[in-house]
This record gives sequence, structure tokens and C-alpha cells, in this order.
Amino acid sequence: MGVGKYYFNVYSGNTTITIHREDKDDALRWYSSYKRVGKNCEWLGLWNGKEFEESDAASKK
Repeated sequence: MGVGKYYFNVYSGNTTITIHREDKDDALRWYSSYKRVGKNCEWLGLWNGKEFEESDAASKK
């Protein structure tokens, strides 16, 4: 995983797809678009090299 990138998971059947974007607004836009079409998604947040930051719902706003 790349430090300083925003991550979210998209679940499709038995498959988990992890998607990353460098820009928070871009990541949120893609996350929202997957949610809008009914995909099961999980926001992970910003990877700092050891753990995810900004991973709660309040941080997405």
C-alpha cells in the first residue's frame, strides 16, 4: 500500500477489490459513485504506512 493514498474496498460476490486514489476528493467521488449504483463498499481512509487514518464516516465529509 502506498503511503499518503486514500483507500476503499468494493465487495462483489466473493471478491474484494481495493481501490486507491491519491486525492481525497477523487477517492470520495469514486466511493460515492460505487455506493450510488448499489455496490457494497467500505471506506478505509488515508494510509500512513502503519494504519488507516480518517477512516470514520465524519472524516469523509
